[in-house]
Amino acid sequence: FFKQKTAYAILSGLVGSEMCIRDRSIDEVFRAVESGSANFGVVPVENSTEGMVSQTLDCFVRSNLNICAEVELPINQCFLRKPNASEALREIVSHGQSLAQCRSWLDSHYREIPRRSVASNAEAARLASEDSGVAAVAGEIAANQYGLSILTPNIEDNPGNKTRFLVIGRQKTGTSGNDKTSILVAVRNKSGALYEVLEPFKDMAIGLSRIETRPSGSGDWSYLFFIDFDGHVEDQKVDRVLAKVKELTLSLKVLGSYPSTSV
Repeated sequence: FFKQKTAYAILSGLVGSEMCIRDRSIDEVFRAVESGSANFGVVPVENSTEGMVSQTLDCFVRSNLNICAEVELPINQCFLRKPNASEALREIVSHGQSLAQCRSWLDSHYREIPRRSVASNAEAARLASEDSGVAAVAGEIAANQYGLSILTPNIEDNPGNKTRFLVIGRQKTGTSGNDKTSILVAVRNKSGALYEVLEPFKDMAIGLSRIETRPSGSGDWSYLFFIDFDGHVEDQKVDRVLAKVKELTLSLKVLGSYPSTSV
């Protein structure tokens, strides 16, 4: 996919392997692609240590962009400061997910230093580059971009730390033979509502790989479900299942069908 598409993509800079070369929050990535200033964007959706990135899920509720592809990358976090910083450390900044991924290390080495969540790891690196009393948790690319010293590399608590990213765009992706589809459904606030939604998948022997719940925000305690399952919207089985699910829910939104990274 990436070899075929030479269009410029904005990378969110949220988690440490940083692809993050710009001070972009997840909201800004969505807005840039929606406005046409970028053809594609890349946003984190799930971390192997801290779970789903709720901000990305919430953006999909409001956006009409499609998921075009997914990619899974190892995440390495570093502890960064200005070179030869002599001022006492006052604050540690990073995106909230990155701070959580390094919680044990930070507790062991800098328990008394306040931590502050910012929009992205790139933003954290920028702040650290402007204030010698601030340290950032971010990746090596951010350190190089903002001229920071890597005081300690690989501070993530889980050495196998990985993040799944989604490529978002305005176009739809054709079938590859090994696809995944993501949908968003709103269900009525009643007993057995989720079971009704999932039953058609069971009846058609379609495997589910992810179910995440978010409050609808309507104030009536109804919920939104993000569901990932095997197959492409162009598959006949998937088409029949989605038609049935649509009958059972308040709303159904297909976020995209795209090649699966799962073997």
